[in-house]
Amino acid sequence: MTDFPFQIVGFDLDGTLLDTATDLAHALNHALTHIGRPVVSIERARTFIGGGTGQMLRAALADSGGDAGIDVAALQDVLVGYYAENIARHTALFPGGEAMLEALAARGVHLAIATNKREDLARRLFGELGLTPRFATIIGGDTLGPGRTKPAPDMLHEMVARCGGGAAAFVGDTTFDVGAARAAGLPVVAVRFGFNDLPAEDLGADAVIGHFDELVPALQALAGR
Repeated sequence: MTDFPFQIVGFDLDGTLLDTATDLAHALNHALTHIGRPVVSIERARTFIGGGTGQMLRAALADSGGDAGIDVAALQDVLVGYYAENIARHTALFPGGEAMLEALAARGVHLAIATNKREDLARRLFGELGLTPRFATIIGGDTLGPGRTKPAPDMLHEMVARCGGGAAAFVGDTTFDVGAARAAGLPVVAVRFGFNDLPAEDLGADAVIGHFDELVPALQALAGR
């Protein structure tokens, strides 16, 4: 099938393609316990996810008394070390994700990942879940160097370049994702089921979906605007 309007569809990872909240919350709580802070619920941890592990940790520290006197970089290493060893215990595609990926691939679409998660962690997770072969490229928060993570457009420009160019769209769940797509000049779809830092309808996306069954029709409708 060659009449699909986008040659490239990129995805955020955490809270968009994969529900990583439980595994990230366990890693965050491991780090908080390490310094004697109280643990947080999975639902509370969801509100801290979106800008990478560093931002997640800083948000949790701010929420529980601040980071004065704490070596945040060392504590982040504790968090990431635990997470890397337990990265796919509870993580899975959101409902409809597998069928959606297959539907896009059947239309000849190049699939890509642009995540603020470290690239090595993203690749490890995809490897454990058997998802790596589905994607033309996986770009992480450290792939391009400091200062080039979402909401900057750099990762999405790189995504398009690595996929050989062509019409592209992005799918995400936070202001980081929508901001990056806007800055890169790409249409963007927001998901309601993710780790939204604003209500999905308030993110400023071109379309909002509540299930991956809706993504292909939403993308087709975007092209008609």
